[in-house]
Amino acid sequence: MDTLLVETQVETKQEAVQRAARDFAAALAATPQYEAFQRAAEALEKDSRANQIISEYENLQHSLYMMTMLGAVSPEDQADLVGLKEALRTNETIAAYSQSQADLAALCQEAGGLLSQRIGINFAAACGKSCCG
Repeated sequence: MDTLLVETQVETKQEAVQRAARDFAAALAATPQYEAFQRAAEALEKDSRANQIISEYENLQHSLYMMTMLGAVSPEDQADLVGLKEALRTNETIAAYSQSQADLAALCQEAGGLLSQRIGINFAAACGKSCCG
């Protein structure tokens, strides 16, 4: 009599979680929000003027940090900082990146809420600070 040998593979809990995480990441990456974010990030990376504005703003903000804490920022430095903030706000590439980032964060928050309902715990709180929290 022939014996039929059947191999069964039992997925461990850790493997199931890893598979579910990969599936979730793939589903997230296929969303219009993620695709828009990727396009905006690539555009920002290639936009030298946008990067210059960001760099100038960050450098000035960093250099004025202690002066701000002491309330000793000169009107000229304050005006420069306000001007750079306005340049950040009005630059199309930066604005598109910021909006796509906000849209993706909203999607992540929604997904976190759904996960929280499904698993019965506050997913965002359990994960710590992230786009979901």
